[in-house]
Amino acid sequence: MNNKTFVFLIPFLFFVAMAILLWTGLGKDPTKLDSQLIGKAIPVFSRSTLQDESVTITNDDIKGPALINVFASWCPSCYNEHPYLMTLSKSKEIKIYGLNYKDERSKGLKFINDLGNPYYQIIFDNSGRLGIDMGVYGAPETFLINDKNEIIYRHVGIVNQQVWEEILKPKIYPGELIHGGR
Repeated sequence: MNNKTFVFLIPFLFFVAMAILLWTGLGKDPTKLDSQLIGKAIPVFSRSTLQDESVTITNDDIKGPALINVFASWCPSCYNEHPYLMTLSKSKEIKIYGLNYKDERSKGLKFINDLGNPYYQIIFDNSGRLGIDMGVYGAPETFLINDKNEIIYRHVGIVNQQVWEEILKPKIYPGELIHGGR
């Protein structure tokens, strides 16, 4: 093979490689990211609450079944998700803990004060260390915790009524009517 033929083959080989790469990614749900923590206890942590830096919350304070919802004031989707979290919290179907992720305390507080507080407690994770330990990619993400405080599911993206009724609720309360109350 001479050099001229090889030069013409490079773009073709690049095209084939890209086509294979794109083809293998098609059909995959970008909101379904596996977590190494599925079936394991929530990570050990000790952080201050968002509302009061002198109050500490630890992994022992989290009591499932519950959701741990990762949110931040810088996250546009968190604003879209928040009204449904308020509704879900008022229904008392499940306890919701907040994880204020890589945010400034004043901005996180403004978010909660302006939109309402659906959370039982809010963990302040300004450094993102707890988020890293949980495998968080960004916000919003929601972890479903069972009564043994094990992570049983991770949802990437907003939680709305459809996500709660069709995905999260059946995982935490299997066998119940999907649209029935608790």
